[in-house]
Amino acid sequence: MTRIDGADPGTVRTALAAADPLPGTDGFAGECDGTLVRDVLGRRPLFVDADSEAWAFDPTDLRSPETFPAGHARADGATERVWSLPDPAPAPAAEALAAVERAVLTAVRGADPAGTAVAFSGGVDSGLVAAGLPDAPLYVAGFEGCHDVEAARAAADAMGRADDLRVVEVTHDDLRRAVPELVAATGRTNPMDVSIALPLYLVAERAAADGHDRLAVGQGADELFGGYAKVVDPVDDGRVDADTVRGARRETLLALPDGLERDVLTLRAAGVDPVAPLLGDEVVAAALELPADLLATPDERKVALRRAAAGVLPESVRAAEKKAVQYGTYVSRELDRLARRAGFKRRMENHVGRYVESLVE
Repeated sequence: MTRIDGADPGTVRTALAAADPLPGTDGFAGECDGTLVRDVLGRRPLFVDADSEAWAFDPTDLRSPETFPAGHARADGATERVWSLPDPAPAPAAEALAAVERAVLTAVRGADPAGTAVAFSGGVDSGLVAAGLPDAPLYVAGFEGCHDVEAARAAADAMGRADDLRVVEVTHDDLRRAVPELVAATGRTNPMDVSIALPLYLVAERAAADGHDRLAVGQGADELFGGYAKVVDPVDDGRVDADTVRGARRETLLALPDGLERDVLTLRAAGVDPVAPLLGDEVVAAALELPADLLATPDERKVALRRAAAGVLPESVRAAEKKAVQYGTYVSRELDRLARRAGFKRRMENHVGRYVESLVE
């Protein structure tokens, strides 16, 4: 049997035969000639049943779903790793930068505009995606006065696209309604996952209601290009085990499948399919060859990606620093507020998580 999400079977067969982790796709998962597969970065979710040989793209289709690990294949009941993320030596700076610019601009400009909207927070990641889709509407979600909405408005105006921006004004009622839907779709109740997924869900829901069936996102840029503060000085940052910038970047990349599973399930539950141009194999391969000083320095993060955006984005957008989505939209703050109003005080262990579980019940 062959049923693949995200790539044609011929490409998957070639990737299996050559053990090629980056065969030129945007990720894939499913069954190819009786072998169950999931790409090296887990860009497409895949689940197996703990009590049978059944599998599915959606965990709600299985009685006892378990995540099928990224980079693995299962044949004749045996699961083994067949693809590992490459770890090349850094290329010379000019060569590495040129490769990133070529790969990123090709990827964002090659996105299919049909039925596509853009999740837009006003930073360099979503700015590049939006630049590649000049006729697509831009969507941002958040509570009144939040950072992300103001940043998106400023960036859309700077890009000459103020009329394209759609603001999804989030309310407490939206959170109470959406939390059970998210938990049902993702199986996750921890406050961090829920707070990250909620703005994405509400943006996707509005885009779907407006008639769009695809949502272009900037996912993967932080992991690939050194966007996290913890990669800047890993020796003194207890959040990573690595002691080099490139090693810390690799740690964040290896954790990517878990977040992508959450995000893809969230988008599909809201009624759209994700489009992630910055996670294509060509972009990944180029990013992996970046030297440390083109990833993150004490003065700048996502150095190479920002340089690739020069001349494509206004300087204010190219250089913009963004907040984590759960904070930039005020969703984390307001979930905490709702929890306390419902009697789940901060002195209680995991008070927001317990509130989330109460909404599900």
